[in-house]
Amino acid sequence: MKIALSLFTTLSVIVGAMLFMQYQVYSEQETPTNKEFSYSQEIEITYREGSLDIRHHFENLPNDALEIVWPESAVDRNCFLEKEYSCARLNDNKTKFESGENRSQSISYIIPLEGGLTSEKLMNNIYVSLKNGSVKFSTVHISTDSSVAGQWVTGLPLIDQQSLALVNYSMFSGTGQVRDLYWQESGLSLQKKMDTLSIYANTNVSKELSQTVNKLAEFGDEHIAVVQRNNEEVQEGYRMLFLPELTTATLQKEVLMAQVESLYTFVDSPLWLKHVVAMYVSGETFGTPRALAVVDTLMNEMTEEQLADWISRIENLKGKTVSPTILDEELSAVFDVHTEYLSMNVDAEETYPFMFNDKRDVYVNGVLTEEIDIILHEGKVLYTADALLHDIGYTTSLGSNGYYVNSETRVFRFPNVEHDFYVFNQRRYNTKTSPLSIIASTYYIEELWLQRLFLVELQKDDQSIRITTTAQ
Repeated sequence: MKIALSLFTTLSVIVGAMLFMQYQVYSEQETPTNKEFSYSQEIEITYREGSLDIRHHFENLPNDALEIVWPESAVDRNCFLEKEYSCARLNDNKTKFESGENRSQSISYIIPLEGGLTSEKLMNNIYVSLKNGSVKFSTVHISTDSSVAGQWVTGLPLIDQQSLALVNYSMFSGTGQVRDLYWQESGLSLQKKMDTLSIYANTNVSKELSQTVNKLAEFGDEHIAVVQRNNEEVQEGYRMLFLPELTTATLQKEVLMAQVESLYTFVDSPLWLKHVVAMYVSGETFGTPRALAVVDTLMNEMTEEQLADWISRIENLKGKTVSPTILDEELSAVFDVHTEYLSMNVDAEETYPFMFNDKRDVYVNGVLTEEIDIILHEGKVLYTADALLHDIGYTTSLGSNGYYVNSETRVFRFPNVEHDFYVFNQRRYNTKTSPLSIIASTYYIEELWLQRLFLVELQKDDQSIRITTTAQ
């Protein structure tokens, strides 16, 4: 018994010690921060023997633990001991920088290039980044053997470029992030450089094109590199725009769109909506037929003061998330009445006209329904016909002679297009206004006709609209 008790005591001590040691280990493993932060970076790239050897220096880091996001193709991930404390915060498995006071850290890695350095091939996402971090400033140095001649492009402004006896060297530096790398063997050079826009082309930029570039440069915040490239393969680079030909019309459209894409974070936004934003930001007219129709409609609906407010609100969204819903909220604030005009046009086959939306809860015979939309259009209050009529006991259908609404005792027919009559129980009734409206292939019934023809009562307050059927 004593032996058993002694053995149990010994085991308890050992287990307790192990648990304590594990607790110590886990308590020292800090979870990387989820807070957003900013930093600067300097990247040294040397091309040799079919790979990019990269030394990556991070500056102005916060004291928190930071998660390192490696490129999938990166190998030989390691510390780069530039100074005594260059890797003081790098953990053993190279997955994060631990919390610490050293605000500068350096690492190294290699990006193998399948087939070696290939002219006119974009190298995507080749740099390390830090999770939740945004880059305020980037500098990139590129060195190759003197036998490797050509033009490098990063998306940042080109600062220096030299061909020396043994080495070719390029330096890029500017605000913001850099993700990709492009190299072309011959025939390409920097033709025009501005703070927010550079042109790499095979020939000199014409005077007319230069004037267009000067105007376009006013709209951007971060630099974009435009590269004339005849290769038919489609490539999209971060802050790099590849065009087969450089014309005023092409530059105006493509550069503006690239700048708008860099200024806003678009979510669930079709191309036409991006064109709408670009037109208001730049004052230029271009884009898809729907984009042009939407802008024309809004211009006709707005006073000069409302237009100025709308443009100001779009400007204030720079650097933020933009979606149809968010833009509708801003548009509603401009008119001081709720509208879902942009959202309604996202998936619509036809372009919806401008309208306001009544967002009050709708109850039909005491039951809350989400299916009925109420809009204010051309001075009319309109309800989606199918959903509402179904809820009050009717069936609806489309036939060769119009829109049919039936119950056991009541049968209506409305012409397919707006007419000055309707048919009730096989008898024709003339009207001065049409009970139904068709907007973007959707049938709506006007509020006064709803009450008159379908024997319902409406009660309204600030929060709800209550529709109740009466004896039929």
